[in-house]
Amino acid sequence: MENTKRFNSFAEFYPYYLSEHSDSTCRRLHFIGTSLVILILALTIAKGAWWLLLALPLAGYSFAWAGHFFFEKNRPATFQHPLYSLFGDFVMYRDMILGRVPF
Repeated sequence: MENTKRFNSFAEFYPYYLSEHSDSTCRRLHFIGTSLVILILALTIAKGAWWLLLALPLAGYSFAWAGHFFFEKNRPATFQHPLYSLFGDFVMYRDMILGRVPF
């Protein structure tokens, strides 16, 4: 059954987001995808190659969705909560670097 819960804030959403990322391989794949997104953005700015922005969805979503479909065995939160999910990717990335969320 789809989770159609409404969240009033990102702070309310983030614990749910983390619960949907309990598998370490899924989190690691998110980390790889988010790292690639950051790298592509940096290259885009450094080189002025704006066409590289076309690679952002592929870099970010391919790793994340593989983590969900093959390891976490759930449906990505992006489908129901796209903006909060995008923020969640970057907050979880930061929290993984800071040791708040395990790799």
